Amino acid sequence: MARLLEFGFRAFLGKRPMKLWPVVLPVAAAIALAAAGLVYYYWDWTAQAGGLAVNFARYLNAPQGTLTTEVAEPAAAQPPPAASPAPSSDRSDWPSYNKTLTSNRFSTLDQINRDNVGDLTLLCTYDTGQYTGFNSGLIEVEGALVAATEFDIFSLDPSTCRENWRQHEDYTPASPQGVNRGAAYMDGILYRGTQDGRVLAYDLKSGGKLWQTVIADVKKGESVPAAPIAWEGLVFVGNAGGDVKGVKGRMYALDGKTGKVVWEFYLVPKEEKDPTRGPQGDSPLDKSSWRNGPAFPITGGATWTSYTLDPETGLLYVPGGNPAPDFAASEREGENLYSGSVVVLDAKTGAYRTHFKIVPKDWHDWDVSSAPAIIETSNGRKLLSVAPKDGHLYGFDLASGAQLYRMPVTRVEDADKSFSPGIPVHFCPGSIGGAEWNGPAYDPQTNLVMVGEVDWCTTATLQPAEQLMKTPDGKPWSGEDTRNPYNTWGKQDSFGHWAGWLYASDADTGAWRWRIKTNYPLQSGVTPTAGGIVFFGDMGGNFYAVDAANGRKLWGRNMGGAIGGGVITYQAGGSQKVAVATGLTEILWPTPVTTAKVSVLGLGAAR
Repeated sequence: MARLLEFGFRAFLGKRPMKLWPVVLPVAAAIALAAAGLVYYYWDWTAQAGGLAVNFARYLNAPQGTLTTEVAEPAAAQPPPAASPAPSSDRSDWPSYNKTLTSNRFSTLDQINRDNVGDLTLLCTYDTGQYTGFNSGLIEVEGALVAATEFDIFSLDPSTCRENWRQHEDYTPASPQGVNRGAAYMDGILYRGTQDGRVLAYDLKSGGKLWQTVIADVKKGESVPAAPIAWEGLVFVGNAGGDVKGVKGRMYALDGKTGKVVWEFYLVPKEEKDPTRGPQGDSPLDKSSWRNGPAFPITGGATWTSYTLDPETGLLYVPGGNPAPDFAASEREGENLYSGSVVVLDAKTGAYRTHFKIVPKDWHDWDVSSAPAIIETSNGRKLLSVAPKDGHLYGFDLASGAQLYRMPVTRVEDADKSFSPGIPVHFCPGSIGGAEWNGPAYDPQTNLVMVGEVDWCTTATLQPAEQLMKTPDGKPWSGEDTRNPYNTWGKQDSFGHWAGWLYASDADTGAWRWRIKTNYPLQSGVTPTAGGIVFFGDMGGNFYAVDAANGRKLWGRNMGGAIGGGVITYQAGGSQKVAVATGLTEILWPTPVTTAKVSVLGLGAAR
């Protein structure tokens, strides 16, 4: 930096008397040292500010959104579609992160359909005024549209976007990523997590805070960004931070009225030194699948998106994150259970029932991140549909536990190439590729599972073991050999060398029927409806409606900010509405720089 400042001063001074240099150079050095100190001591702030500046420049001439649809050759005989779900008492609402506890995301509303969706218009927008990683799921219940940012939760009129109330929390977050994935609702109460390890409850009507419970240690790098789910008096949520040295993933059930911990379940082996925050769910897990050395504490298995529950069986399905150090598989030999798995627990007691090991051995940071979907296919099979970050769609028969298929749904390259210290390896999907925090959706009218994917690759260079051991507890522990904090989870391909995919696959066979490629990654919720359309958005701010039968584009517009959160539909004011969270702005993603907003669209006149 001192050399750059010297160059600038020389350009400014030109042929001015040399006697100025003894004054100028010390001043330049002092400025450089001050700037370096600012970055060192205020990294969280400077990283975000720097990222915003770079992204602003990137999007000055960013390309418009494009969408290309490909339809598979028709099969010899397609099974008949499953029967559409009968209208339920909550068909007009969107009461949970993925609408239903089973996470299928299908809406039986059909006022907006393939014939009239071309008339969709923007009705209103609520601007939070915050530059933040806005990927909140949205819920709409009892006449309130609810979303959350890192520090705020707010309720809006679902027809006009008028603010009903907004509550702010002041705290120091565990991470510079300003994210929160939304709220849960049950019996007049809203629930959300925070980036300092708490779960909070608010009155739906007034916004008054009812209780708070700490389930994670912010000093260790733990947080609670996931969207909880709620059922029969219990709130289910876990802790994040599995990329941080020493952090272990855990799952909790809290009493919905009081916040008391009903049970706790460690998603990786619990040791004597680990804290106990409540009664332990029965678990067969021991350290036999983690053959770590003494300088490599068991780390990982955290949760950071949302969860799925089957009300018929009372079973809770928990997606388990990556093991750490992320890229250093040789330092944690074994299966590393239950990381990279969907863990099935008794929702009432927290007792282990079974697990599905999705990523057998992870050295790419391929979390099983998003909530799986429980669906009943056109063949009458009860299926678990899973889309992790490894770029595949999985189908499991829930009656037998058998894996029925594993199909690629984005670009997959060099997935089996091993990592060695000092040798760069390029792989796809990258460490922030595949399916992130929004998982599969299911359309029973077409028997299609639909999932959005990030096609973006990473180059990782593994640290030597002696460097890995020196990482302090409570610090990011990916194993990437870099001095650039922006490359902590590997170096992503350059801006624009990416894409998004929306795959629509046969729920019984996994074969794709149609697929869409966009020129920006897809991370939003995917929402099929009884109107024969599918809504989704991309990280360039492009919002689309396509035909559920063939992927044909029916409508689209740019919303002005990255769409990485909730896309929902509901009925309010006598008509069907569509709401979308826009304005995801954070350091890991090159996105348009704008404030977080919630927009409502419909067929009525624009406001």
